Amino acid sequence: MCEHHGSLPSTPLTRRTALSAAGAGLLIAGLTSRHTAAIADTGSVPAAGAARSSRITTGTTLVHADLHNHTLLSDGDGDPALAFDSMRGAGLDVAALTDHATYSDNALGDVLTDALPPDYHQAAGLTPNGWARTREYADAANADGAFTAIRGFEWSEPLLGHVNVWFTEHYVDVLQAGLMAPLLEWLRREPGLVLDGGADGIAGFNHPGREPGRFEEFRFDPAARDQLVSLEMFNRRDDYLFEGWAAGKSSPLCACLNAGWRTGITGVTDEHGVDWGHPEGKGRTGLWVTDHTRAGVKAAMQARRFFATRTSGLRIDATAAVAGEPAVPMGSVLRVDGADVTFTLDLARDESWLGRRLTVQVLRPGSDAPVVPLVQEFAVGDLVTVTVPLAREDGDWVLLRVADPTQPNATPGPAGHPGNDLGIAYTSPWWLEPAS
Repeated sequence: MCEHHGSLPSTPLTRRTALSAAGAGLLIAGLTSRHTAAIADTGSVPAAGAARSSRITTGTTLVHADLHNHTLLSDGDGDPALAFDSMRGAGLDVAALTDHATYSDNALGDVLTDALPPDYHQAAGLTPNGWARTREYADAANADGAFTAIRGFEWSEPLLGHVNVWFTEHYVDVLQAGLMAPLLEWLRREPGLVLDGGADGIAGFNHPGREPGRFEEFRFDPAARDQLVSLEMFNRRDDYLFEGWAAGKSSPLCACLNAGWRTGITGVTDEHGVDWGHPEGKGRTGLWVTDHTRAGVKAAMQARRFFATRTSGLRIDATAAVAGEPAVPMGSVLRVDGADVTFTLDLARDESWLGRRLTVQVLRPGSDAPVVPLVQEFAVGDLVTVTVPLAREDGDWVLLRVADPTQPNATPGPAGHPGNDLGIAYTSPWWLEPAS
């Protein structure tokens, strides 16, 4: 039972509900209008999905994940005891609770939360007691082979940005680590008796560009590169490819990957309500795991073997190959100095998607926006292959974006850019390294 309720409470006045009230007209319009054909209809029952086996790689199975969710333990509206059951009931295979870590990771956190009004808890975030309870809920819900429940937290600096951290024994807030350098130092530090640390976990950049500091412009620490595994491209119903472009900012995708980070690409619901997992059209992640356990999920995230989408039940797998060399899956190093590279894409959902006309876009580094050397239309059904010349001197990363050319991206970038079409999915990148 949460400290501030017996049954589900009336919605408290929080940052989220205030924003929701301001945009009530948009919310009502979204509920009463038809959704685009590229995103599943809104509803509480997940649509049928594709088979979990890839047609182009072996040894892994697809699981559907939502790795970013909130409860009354920070600024969400729902009882954390109900969250994992809700997400499993919605058809998810992997789910995480990641309440905000803001000001209350200290000895007074629980005392102040009990003594002060609920609004304090909403602002101050996760406390030591809440962190312990999150583990209890995750452990109770976790079932190897059937459902993976993960405890995490969201380091939440209001100007710099928010970072999700999963699988750690400890957590840290912005009073203890209020800039990127101390946060990254905490992530690298082994947990101990005197000083805690997060070296047992992995992390990811959330809704990149929403906060103006953009993680100190994605401050790079090569010692933490392996732990920073993800970049959210779909958060709720938004595509963050061009977040901030209208205000003169570069694409967060380019800013992150050009800085040196090797992040895979995720989609999340960032749920703050009480219907975790159920709304269609919000972000989610597909993970290719060798086994359906916490260890298997963590290994897939470390290998960047995942993709982002806003469609339940979607299967995406992709490989890249230089002539005469074995194909390698997304998230891999691709050894090429300058040669044609052939990408093979396996995309499927259900019979309603067969024949749908989409495009696959090859995204390469650009100073402000991704360069797109190739856009190829295809019909959903058979495997898709595209070939494009790649030279490492033009940048050390490449990924695929699937889009619907008949629908607009609500957050567009440069005029005429293919990213202005509605995004369906992003693969994780491949990283180019010398062939010899």
